[in-house]
Amino acid sequence: MPNDGLKPSAQRGLQLGALISVSWLVTLIIGLRIELNQLHPLLITSWILCRSFLHTGLFILAHDAMHNSLAPGHALINQRIGRVCLWMYAGLNYDVCRSNHRRHHLMPESEADPDFCPTNNRSVVAWLTRFLRNYLNPAQLSRLILVVMVLLLATSSDQNHPWITVSVTYLLPLLISTGQLFFVGTYLPHRKENPKESHEVSIKSLNLHPFVSLLACYHFGYHREHHNNPNAPWFLLPELRTGQCIH
Repeated sequence: MPNDGLKPSAQRGLQLGALISVSWLVTLIIGLRIELNQLHPLLITSWILCRSFLHTGLFILAHDAMHNSLAPGHALINQRIGRVCLWMYAGLNYDVCRSNHRRHHLMPESEADPDFCPTNNRSVVAWLTRFLRNYLNPAQLSRLILVVMVLLLATSSDQNHPWITVSVTYLLPLLISTGQLFFVGTYLPHRKENPKESHEVSIKSLNLHPFVSLLACYHFGYHREHHNNPNAPWFLLPELRTGQCIH
């Protein structure tokens, strides 16, 4: 049952949100200025993974804003932060994402759930295609192109290959982040491993160490805890999982 009395700390949520968003912005600025051809491939790989982690953090902040748990009791602040985070993430429309996510919580693992693949073909490819189709449209792609063009203009004038710079700093992290959100936050928790589960809701939590869970997708592998406590911010999910959360 949902813990309706759960009252997460607004101050802690906003502090962590500020840390994630400022880190994302600082690393973006640095990434648009550095000369990639002067870096070791391992360092570039580490940079991409770091940027991917922070990029996923933007979506998680917007997700908490949709639940009004980023700044509890301050609907306008949640909405404004959520809009900015989704624009930076991929030019996503906050209202569309919030509407889809509400349907996901109200009717999980049903035909009306935009994050679920209810067809007989539940292969990863079919599920991912349906998942992306619900969020990608000409308007959204136009906004994403606009974001990329702005980043290209913001690259250092000394850059010989600005497209590579933007790809390493923004586009590759976006693709990796999308994979994290889909596999860890959607596919694995909602897939039906047993045919007998096909007609019943069976939301699962992944058995991950808290540190691995954080790196994987900001604890959204603890998906049953999230659905049972949708108003709990991301950083309280490990405590809810172990029953240590005081509310």
